[in-house]
Amino acid sequence: MSQNQDLPAKLQDIANEFAEVPDSDRLQLLLEFSQSLPELPERYAEHPELLEPVPECQSPIFLVTEVEDGIVNLFFSAPQEAPTTRGFASILHEGLNGESVETVLSTPSDVAMRLSMTDQVSPLRLNGMSGMLARVQRQVKEATA
Repeated sequence: MSQNQDLPAKLQDIANEFAEVPDSDRLQLLLEFSQSLPELPERYAEHPELLEPVPECQSPIFLVTEVEDGIVNLFFSAPQEAPTTRGFASILHEGLNGESVETVLSTPSDVAMRLSMTDQVSPLRLNGMSGMLARVQRQVKEATA
């Protein structure tokens, strides 16, 4: 597990959780994450144009970040019928929401590859998660510039 030591603590815990379950249970774990993605707050649900699309994802997903007092808050919109994409969004939300700007910006870009899911999920879908993280990090940089 030492390969994940540069991950933020909450993402490290999630990566460990995926590594510890049998291969056959990893998709179920991802599905469980997909079900815990929080709904958008009204200010974004009523104004979806404020969210940025993530074209690397096979499913329509949108995100926006807010930075307040050096703390990052993440908001994702992903359809229920796209559980893999929702699961990845939920992992990023659980792992990075409420973290410091420094923590979010120092998150390694290959976090998707560290979830022990390369046998269960296509490289294209893993690339989608990397696309989400890249947009989060860019939005945080823009907000703190």
